[in-house]
Amino acid sequence: MQAVGDRETKTGRKAAGRRLAERQADPAREVLTALRRIIRATDLHSKQLDREVGLTTPQAVVLQAVRDLGEVTSGQLSRRVSLSQGTVTSILDRLEGRGLVERYRSAADRRIVHSRLTRQGRALLRKAPPLLHERFTEAFRRLSPARQTRILATLDEVAAMMGAAELDAAPLLDTGSPANRAE
Repeated sequence: MQAVGDRETKTGRKAAGRRLAERQADPAREVLTALRRIIRATDLHSKQLDREVGLTTPQAVVLQAVRDLGEVTSGQLSRRVSLSQGTVTSILDRLEGRGLVERYRSAADRRIVHSRLTRQGRALLRKAPPLLHERFTEAFRRLSPARQTRILATLDEVAAMMGAAELDAAPLLDTGSPANRAE
């Protein structure tokens, strides 16, 4: 029996050695593989969110912001979630259609429209899994400031190498799934 365990240990070490050699031979491939894992994780999370509560990541973020801010305008939501006001309005239309938020005009100024969470919206948020970017933010904040700076600089370099340095993006991890819905 000892010989089988020794062989498995040697086999495991050999496989690890091969992976290390592959990384050293083609680090660009390893970076691309890591990026693909990140994309895959966001896709899987988006599908989980849709399956469990029927929301896209931007919808969940807007719903959480309405909960956190209370009665709020779409402009305030837009600034809070780093999405355009038009996108937020479209998301609110969908959420209102599902009975998760309600919108009403301000008594003081009829031009202002407020949104607030409904009981159904609160219940749905309680059932929703934590968002992927929340998990990341929590882990990232535990790193030293120097390590955070190095990671950010490296990711900025990778974005530039991929021609994405100037692209506008919200700080949400979402692939547009399911069914490529933007909101």
